[in-house]
Amino acid sequence: MQTLQSTIDEYNAKKGESMPAEVLETMARTTSELKGSGIENKALRAGDRIPDFSLPNQYGEIRRLADYLAESPVVLNIYRGGWCPYCNFEMKALADALPEIKATGARLIGMSPESPEHAQDTAAQNNIGIEILSDAGNVVSENMGLVFSLAEELRPIYLGAGLDIPAHNGDDTFLLPVPATYIIGMDGIIKFDFINADYTHRLEPQDIVAILKEM
Repeated sequence: MQTLQSTIDEYNAKKGESMPAEVLETMARTTSELKGSGIENKALRAGDRIPDFSLPNQYGEIRRLADYLAESPVVLNIYRGGWCPYCNFEMKALADALPEIKATGARLIGMSPESPEHAQDTAAQNNIGIEILSDAGNVVSENMGLVFSLAEELRPIYLGAGLDIPAHNGDDTFLLPVPATYIIGMDGIIKFDFINADYTHRLEPQDIVAILKEM
């Protein structure tokens, strides 16, 4: 079975051949600068209590984290948006691992600043039968310490590629969350975290399954 990392490696190889060198350099530099900002160390980590929140899912229905946790542990996958290839690779890989995640007794939930309509598109595109919560304005991700503003020099590059983040999120900002995966116990305490300001690095779903089996 192909791993998430091998899918990402294949994409990176194609990207390296098709994108101008100066664009690749700008992407690498701004990612390095974001990591250097220390944002990963400011985010909620394992051992922290996750603040309760209520958000609409992709169908516009309000869902509360505490209600999920009353039934099972939660795997909360926070992604940038369905416009991001790496997020789509990750969501598809998670969908493939969903039966194993469910078998551990846990529930998988997605969360993104994209609008409910775009979250529906993300779910349909990746054929994932999970709820995706719409964190408009990155309010919840901000409380978790994950939010940053896309570098100014990246904005025209993204727009030139047809990626209009403000339009996608339904606001006038370029705010995004650092991709993160949290495994949250029924007591509301984060049992495991994966946070990487380099959006090209994601947690393997099989690692999530292994951690859940040990809980």
